[in-house]
Amino acid sequence: MSAMPRISVPPDRDPLMFLWSERATGLTPKAAAFSDAVYTASSLPIREFEAARTRIAQINDCKLCREWRTAPDEVDEEFYAHVGVDPSWSQFSERERLAAEFAERFALDHLSMDDEFWSRLHAAFADDELVDLGLCVGSWIAFGRLNRVFDVDGACRVPLHSQSPS
Repeated sequence: MSAMPRISVPPDRDPLMFLWSERATGLTPKAAAFSDAVYTASSLPIREFEAARTRIAQINDCKLCREWRTAPDEVDEEFYAHVGVDPSWSQFSERERLAAEFAERFALDHLSMDDEFWSRLHAAFADDELVDLGLCVGSWIAFGRLNRVFDVDGACRVPLHSQSPS
């Protein structure tokens, strides 16, 4: 990708913040509200949330998303080092493994979600949790790719504060 944003950005403006605050203003505030809802209203436990989120960040190759830590005091760096690299890592729970696998399949091959996979998901998650997971993953795919496609993912100089999902 280029080293410059794919939209015109005034030189004194942060590209990421400019895209999200001053472009497509009929949609971006609503998209930002959905993104905020993912981080503040998800019912997923933080490690399951982060397993799925991190896997999508890797797939999207979004620098901002790969470096983001939703709850740095609750999830250690060793966890992040194994997501997408070693699904059999002994410190992952079955639900964390499934959350990462769900995210990967959703992003790369959603048609591979066969009955066997859904049986494993239903053995570990309630339907509400699966819908929650799907909405989170969908938002990360869309918004992480938007940042990456417009090449604003590494440019943010605005300090971001992590939030834990409720």
